[in-house]
Amino acid sequence: MNEERTPGAALGKTHEPDNDKRFCRGTDNDDATLPRYARLPINRCNVPPVILGSLTFQRFPKPLHLDGVGELHADLFRRLDTIDDKTRRAEAFRDYLTVHFCLEQLDKAGLNERSRHRANANWLRVLRGWSFDSDGREGAVLKGWVESRFGLVPRFHAEPLRDFSSAPYLRYQEMRSAGLYGTNALESQLDLVYAYGQYEYSRRSADAGVPRSSVELYRGINRIDEHEVMTGSRRRQVVLLNNLVSFTASRERAGEFGDYILTARVPTEKVFFGCDLLPGVLKSEQEYLVVGGVYEVAIDTL
Repeated sequence: MNEERTPGAALGKTHEPDNDKRFCRGTDNDDATLPRYARLPINRCNVPPVILGSLTFQRFPKPLHLDGVGELHADLFRRLDTIDDKTRRAEAFRDYLTVHFCLEQLDKAGLNERSRHRANANWLRVLRGWSFDSDGREGAVLKGWVESRFGLVPRFHAEPLRDFSSAPYLRYQEMRSAGLYGTNALESQLDLVYAYGQYEYSRRSADAGVPRSSVELYRGINRIDEHEVMTGSRRRQVVLLNNLVSFTASRERAGEFGDYILTARVPTEKVFFGCDLLPGVLKSEQEYLVVGGVYEVAIDTL
């Protein structure tokens, strides 16, 4: 089996060169690549934004590793390697997060009486806040985290974000800053949540003896012009999604949110958090938080 699909490779020890022809051949196509206005020039992972956010990556994904996370938390992943049951691994991961970030010993984390009102601003609160309102403060934190780590610029937060000097973009930045203020390394907590999810998807594929694959997910919308359409036909289009979006594994559930359903094959490498990773975290048992960019989607009416 390919080494990068095994659990030990979850620490990011094996990389393919970024100029691999599979990942570059789509970047010459304006409809396939991520536009300049939707990306930063650099990011904090092993694949540059122009490729990570492209249609080519959807079709030919490769493992994504955030800089330094695997090395910093190597003890955690070595421990997870020894646990065969996924439920016990989830428990071990949550225990590690609690201890490493002093989530139940806030004085050791540096929080005092003046800052204790931020005690609940942790990874769990942020994920549940997104599920309640993706355009709220927690949503701004998560979109900002994706921008920082993957280099994909948010395109929507309560309203379209098209100009870095505009009032909507400044409001988004204000909400993001307020969500991070006084927290206990909140973005580092999110780094580890993503790294754990990637470990789990690789581990489960390796344990089952099958290649890691994409998942078919659905998103309900009311108008196709809610998304930036790049090209395509009436039933199948290439769209530019926001840098972080919610999908569901249930087509029926997606139909509750609009008259149209987008269906996409999403590489697990671009799943920031899935309902199957840590049961009970999200209010919807079939919700997935997906890193955005350019995707080919099928569009159906109900």
